[in-house]
Amino acid sequence: MDWVQKEVDNLKAQNLYNNILILESPVDSKIKIDGKTLLNFCSNNYLGLANHPKLIKGAILATKKFGVGPAAVRTIAGTTKLHKELEAKLAKFKRTESVLTFQSGFVANLAVVPALMGENDLIFSDELNHASIIDACKLSKAQVIRYLHSNVVDLEEKLKQSPKESKKLIITDGVFSMDGDIAPLPEIYKVAQSYNVMLMVDDAHGEGVLGSNGRGIVDHFKLHGKVDIEVGTMSKAFGVVGGFVAGKIELIEFLSQRARPFLFSSAMTIPDVGACIAAVDLLENSDGLVKKLWRNADYLKKGLIKIGFDIGNSQTPIIPLMVGDSKKAQDMSKELFKLGLFAKAIAYPTVALGKARIRIMNSAGHSQEDLDKALEIFAKVKEKFT
Repeated sequence: MDWVQKEVDNLKAQNLYNNILILESPVDSKIKIDGKTLLNFCSNNYLGLANHPKLIKGAILATKKFGVGPAAVRTIAGTTKLHKELEAKLAKFKRTESVLTFQSGFVANLAVVPALMGENDLIFSDELNHASIIDACKLSKAQVIRYLHSNVVDLEEKLKQSPKESKKLIITDGVFSMDGDIAPLPEIYKVAQSYNVMLMVDDAHGEGVLGSNGRGIVDHFKLHGKVDIEVGTMSKAFGVVGGFVAGKIELIEFLSQRARPFLFSSAMTIPDVGACIAAVDLLENSDGLVKKLWRNADYLKKGLIKIGFDIGNSQTPIIPLMVGDSKKAQDMSKELFKLGLFAKAIAYPTVALGKARIRIMNSAGHSQEDLDKALEIFAKVKEKFT
């Protein structure tokens, strides 16, 4: 196993080693690390729900009634009423026929793609799709044809050149997590329709962000009933953990019989389900947090641009500060930390070599004072590294 240590040493030498910090407080607009309280711009907690009193209450009440864990897979040991309640609420929220929950959004992708596609099939995947989609495609053993990022012309050209008789699936992220841009879903849908191809969108960073009350990219583009498969997560804007697949009743019924993570791994824990139900209820009843998230994002973007940062092609609250060099990005992140702000450097393999950045995640939990203080800190770091 000596080679493992050599690989780790090599990562450190290339400034690609990721130091995982230990949190000493709940995830909120401010966070405590090494005894130091910092402004938190490093979490996908878009709506500030990870420490919300209603979610905490939901988790406690669920635990008191149903215990802690399901203790086995749902197909063998049965499923709780609580899991079915969450799935029904999610289906209503997503304005779709049915929903099936999984342990995480990553697992949901691993469940769906191999269940639907096999080694004689073709998958057309955006070149910047999330790692969970890439791994799911590998598991399916289907042939993967990557198309240029959000390039519908390239997608169509590749579809034209593919065998007509093959079963095909187009997969795209809804919001791309490292750049914050939105997939051109209406145009992709038109191409999918023209070539009679199934369409799947992973809306991990669209849930709680896009659409009315945060219903996601399908609602944002008014494509209800037109996207075959919607994968979502409850680990980001919902503030908890868990994943789900939304679609027609027959899709969900099939996945409940053939999706391996559903058949061979225990379901979401009871506290998580209780907290997720509270999150869905909160979003159904108010769009206040979603609106505040977007106000905060707009304010922060304008301030960063004024300071002189390149924020790439962001169209969402995900804000990349494009740096390029991985060491410089890491040094900037360390300086931000010293000044009281938590925002990590992102480098290869999460992004391409030479595309290192500081990835900023603001939230509805940040106050105006938080944002102004953050911009003050970013200005100091910009001046030091220019």
